Formats: sequence, C-alpha cells, structure tokens
Amino acid sequence: MKYNLLLLLSFASFASYSQNYTSTENTKVSDTVKNRKGETLNEVVVTKTKEPKPVTAVRSGLKPMDNPQSIQVIGSEVIEQQQAIRLSEVLKNANGVYVGSARGGAQESFFSRGYDMSANNMFKNGFRYNSGSIPDVSGLDKVEFLKGGSALLFGNVAPGGIVNLVTKTPSFKTGGEISMQMGSFSYYKPAFDFYGALSKSIAFRINGSYENSESFRDVVKNERLYVNPSLLFVINPKTQITVQGDYLTADWTPDFGTGIIGKQILDLPRNAFYGSLWSNGNTKSSSASVLVNHDFNKNWKLNFNSSLQNYNRGSYSTAQLSNLDTYATPGEWNRGLAKNKNLEQVLGDQLSLQGNFNTGSVKHQIFTGADWENSFATAYTYTFDEKYVQTGTKNGQPVYGPTLYDKINLFTFDPSTQRNDIPVTDRATQIAKTETNRFGVYFQDFVSITEKFKVLAGIRWSWQEAEVTTYKETYVGGKQTVAPENAVPVITPKRLDNAFSPKAGLVYQPVKEVSLFGSYSTSFTPNTGTTADLQPIKPSIIDQYEAGVKTDFLNGLVSTNVTVYQITNSNLAQMAEFKADGTPNTDTNVKVLSGETKSKGVEIDVNARPVDGLTIVAGYSYNDMRYTKTSGLNGSFIEGDRVARTPQNTANLSFFYTVQEGFFKGISVGAIGNYIGDRIGGWNSQYDSTRPGGIWDREIPLKGYATIDASVGYSWRKISILCKLSNITNELNYTVHENYSVNPIAPRQIMTSLRYKF
Repeated sequence: MKYNLLLLLSFASFASYSQNYTSTENTKVSDTVKNRKGETLNEVVVTKTKEPKPVTAVRSGLKPMDNPQSIQVIGSEVIEQQQAIRLSEVLKNANGVYVGSARGGAQESFFSRGYDMSANNMFKNGFRYNSGSIPDVSGLDKVEFLKGGSALLFGNVAPGGIVNLVTKTPSFKTGGEISMQMGSFSYYKPAFDFYGALSKSIAFRINGSYENSESFRDVVKNERLYVNPSLLFVINPKTQITVQGDYLTADWTPDFGTGIIGKQILDLPRNAFYGSLWSNGNTKSSSASVLVNHDFNKNWKLNFNSSLQNYNRGSYSTAQLSNLDTYATPGEWNRGLAKNKNLEQVLGDQLSLQGNFNTGSVKHQIFTGADWENSFATAYTYTFDEKYVQTGTKNGQPVYGPTLYDKINLFTFDPSTQRNDIPVTDRATQIAKTETNRFGVYFQDFVSITEKFKVLAGIRWSWQEAEVTTYKETYVGGKQTVAPENAVPVITPKRLDNAFSPKAGLVYQPVKEVSLFGSYSTSFTPNTGTTADLQPIKPSIIDQYEAGVKTDFLNGLVSTNVTVYQITNSNLAQMAEFKADGTPNTDTNVKVLSGETKSKGVEIDVNARPVDGLTIVAGYSYNDMRYTKTSGLNGSFIEGDRVARTPQNTANLSFFYTVQEGFFKGISVGAIGNYIGDRIGGWNSQYDSTRPGGIWDREIPLKGYATIDASVGYSWRKISILCKLSNITNELNYTVHENYSVNPIAPRQIMTSLRYKF
C-alpha cells in the first residue's frame, strides 16, 4: 500500500485542559518537595520550554473549570500502569463509553450516551480517522474523551461524545525506553521509544512496536507492526512545526465468535472457533502530519492544519450466521463464503484563530475557523457463484465448488475433520466508490462577565456532499463479459446536506475550586431515503441539554465532575405512512421526519491523589435511551423500547500506588474494576404484521458483568517489572454485533511487562 505524506499544519490548544496541566510560561512555583536530611530546595523558576504545544479535543483552549462540558483524559502513565494493549482497555477508565461490538475481531465499536461513536466520532490528533482498524496504543501520549455534543468544533458527529487519540511527540530532553510485554496465549510485544534533541532548534522522537500473539480462541492469531516517527522544529520563539507519521500493518484472523439459536447464545466452550482454518485478514493504515502553530503575541494565535490518511482492509473467511432455529437439526450451521476489501483516503484541512481581548471589564476568549475534509472510499463486493468459485484443479482443469462452503453442527463440530481447501476467487462483481466532502465554519466566544459569571456562545454551519459511483459486472449467456472495473458507471445523484449547530453555555464559579455549568447544543445526522414527493430527506437535528458541577480542590489532588443530560432526536427519519397520492406506502425508502428517540442520564467522575504515589479514578454512568415516538407501521421500531447495545449502568474504579520511600520503595500495586450493565444485543424489535403478535422480536438479552484486573510491580533505578492478572474471576460474557459476531470476552490471563528507561 502506498504510504502517503500527510500535511497536518495543526492548530493545537494552547492551554491544556488536563487537571494536572503545568504552564510552560515563565512562572515561579513554590517548593512541593519534602525536605530530606536537612536539604532545602530553593524557589524554582520554570522557564519557557520548547516542547510541542498539546493537542486537545477542546481545541479552543478553554480551561477545565471554564468548559460547560464533561471531559476525561487518560494519560500514557495510566496506559502503562494498566498494561493496556487495545483501545477498549484504555477506555475502561472513562465511564459512559463502552465497547458495543467487536465485529469479526477486526475492529472495536464504541458507544456513549446511547449513540454509536465508531463512524464519525473517532479522531487522531484532531482529525477523523477510519475506525475499521484497531489502533496501536503503544504510540499514544493520551486519550481524550469529550462527552456530549461536539458538533460546534467537529461537525457531523453523534451527540454521545468524541474520542481523540493523541500520539507521542518529540522532546528536547534526551530519553527513551525499551520494553517487552509477554502474556498468556503466546503474547509477545517488544516496543521502543527514543527522543531527544538533534540541535538547539530540532528535536525528534521515534517509537514503535511489534506484536505476535495467539488467542484464547482456537486458531485466532494476530501479528502487528507499528512505527511512529516525529520531528519538532522551533523556527523562532513564536512558531513551531511538528512533523509526524505513523504506519500500522496487521494480520489477523476473522473471528465471528460463538453460535446462537434464535435469541439464545449457546453454551459452548469459550475457546471454540467455528470458522475455516484458512480464514485471514489484513489491515494497513498510514498517516503523516505537519503541525504548525504561530503566536502573534500572548493574546492571538493562528493555526493551519492539513491531514492525509490511508486505510486498506481485506479479509477472506467463512461467514457465520445465526437463525439456527430454521434448520431441522438443532445446531446446524451453513458456512457461506465472505470476502471483502475496503479502501479509504481522507484529506483534511483546518484553519483557526484564537484570541483574547477585553471590552471594558468584560473578557473575551474567541475561537473561530474553518475546516474541510474529503473522503474517498472504495468497497469491493465479491459473489461466490458455483460456476466461478475455483476450489482446485483436476487433470489440469479447474474444479469449481458451490456457493455454500459446507454445513457443520456446532454441538458435534470437530475442527480436525472439517473441510480445509481454499476456494480460489479474485472476481469482484461490484465496486462502489463513495466520495464525501465536508466543510464547516464556526465562531465561539467565551465571555467572562465577572470572575464568577461566564457565558459561552458559538455557532457552526456545516455543509456535506456525498456521491456514490457503482461499477457492476455484466453477463451474456451466464458468463461475465465485462469486469466491474471496465463497466459503465452508475452514478447516484449527489446528496447535499447542510445544518447550523449552535451551542450556548453558562458557567458560575462561586469559588475558584467549584464550577456550576449548563449548556445547550445541537448535532445533525444526515438521512437516507426521500420524502413522499421524492425529495431528499433533510438531516435530523438533535438537541442536547447538559448541566453539572465540577470541583477541583488542593491543586487537583481531588477533582470531581457530576453531569446530567438529555439528548432528543425529535425528527428521527422513519418510513412514511402514505405516498404522495395518499395511498398507503410500502416502500421503506420513502420516509418522513416524524420519529423520536430520547437519551437521558447522569455521569459521575472522581479523580484523587490523596498521598504521594497514589492515584484513584472512579466513575459511574446511568443512561436510558429509548424510542419515544414511532409510526407503528410495518418495519418501524416499538415505542418505549430501549435502544440496542446501550447498557443502563456502567461503572469503573481503579487505583495505583507506588511506595515512595523506605525499605519497600519502588514496589507498586494496582487494580481496576469495570462494570457493564444489562443491555440488548442484536437488533431492536419491529412491527411486522406477518409474524405472530404483529412483532418481529429480534432482541438478544445480555446480562451485566464485571471484570477485575490486579497488578503488582517493582522499579529499581532504570528497570521496572510489572505483572497483571486480568479478569480475575474468569467472568464470561459477550459483545454482540447485530445478530452475528457473538464474541466472548477474554478469560483470566496474565501479562508481564519488563521496561528499561534511559
């Protein structure tokens, strides 16, 4: 795959919102180090550094206590302490966000406040990236979770929140480390990270890792290679340029999990793999970046960014289906063939201006700019026809097999005797190319009327255009005569959507350690289909109200956040009852904006550092998202039904403690508990007059579950070792993608990390 160079002349926030942010301006700070053996540390002067300015999801530079929105930041220290190897493990520390499915083992899909975040709400260094790949966490400096409506700054995103991955950047301080992670099921992951100065004005960093692992699932394997180089150029005291690039290649085994009969997940061994032994998949993703930040003076900053990313994923396997109750023999399963290939190239540009000024005694902090994004995606469809699927040769002639690969019985399946030949096919029957352009302009003003009363007001206008071009093969006499790449394209009319996304917030700080806030914002979601008079359906506008209180005592030693919210989509698109001529409508593509969903809940976050060396993170989230207004027509959802894959309760609690002095100095202990409540797998039920009771019941009930991980380690000088036992209670539960890919969670495992720091 061609590796593309990405110009990411990025605006980055200039006042980090993380609770432990330390200014890099010339500042005097008091001594917080305990006197030891009569030694006294004099006043320390922290001079302005040449470190890269932080990238944050807030973008506008608002301080944590000023932002009328809930934010969580998970730093690299926590990622290392918990030995996280997947993004889902990192996000265990962020309450209210959870894995909704692990489709085929190829990707992790995340949800927040009842909304799917995976399509548009996943960002890397401030730019949307294709979430079809599983990112490598070894190159992350931090993960930011900005909860709630974020359309003002990010455009077409679901209102549940956005996740922003921030990769490691150069440092003029020389250092680095090498590490090795080893664990259950032949898990091995060596990694490195080196950084330092090349000159007085140029710094570098390069980190990377190699992973080779098997799995608790038979046959399933992973092999991943990741590298992330970067350079920092300090042009002058006011201008910085950061050049970054990363590349990931991953070979993985498509794994659609265990079996299901109707709505019942079968009691089968957790390790049992029911796919073909030759199933394979590969993902390649690459990006590069150039981030330029320029300060006119201490009050005005201009930034321009540009980004280019590439994504390429393909797999070939036996597909797994449910609906086993339709077969005469219990447990029978038809294994069909599934082959797919998806490509995407994403180019983005961002221009922003941040400024501070006063009008009399009123302070203004404005943030304004424009952004543009072009996405070009290609999807290949493969059809397995018995006339063209070659399974081998005989006497020099090709031998063709049926569309159905074979039939197995889940209760009596013997992997050693299953069919194992690989059907040969490189024939795509359809190629669909989708080009999407997004453009937006925004303006935000944070007004400090007094030191206690502050107001945020902003608005964004977003424009989006999408066009699909399809190339299909043609036949004469049952044989292919024109391949899709040579076919006459079928171009659908361009779809144009635009919407305004306002946001308003009020902040009241009775004392500097307490902040009360409330906000209103909107998001928009483009819809498919047409109205009864064949006009495109307008986007759905989603309203969100949020209120809460933040506290930050003792310079961040104890900080809390309590938020309540309500998100309402009062113009959800659903099938229209009548056609334009007044006759009953049976076309599911003819729609009307008359449905409604409502998501409401509360979130509680607690972060504490009560003593040196001890960190505590806790959180609880309650969410109730339901269909509150439906048409009652065939194919519509059930009014009052809870939306699938949205647990009502989630919670997390973790601590990590390192002994600071004495005989046990360097010993560390930690643990993390994570709870995912009852939820619905599969699809939501629908009205269907052809079924008994008039309802098509498609919901798979899933019980809640809790996992506990514990770790112990020791650090001596530059060497450290850390051991983790995950899922101590060996809890068994599942993530379910629609009504297939029913994947069991990992059992009890051990992981050990050995690290040497330079």
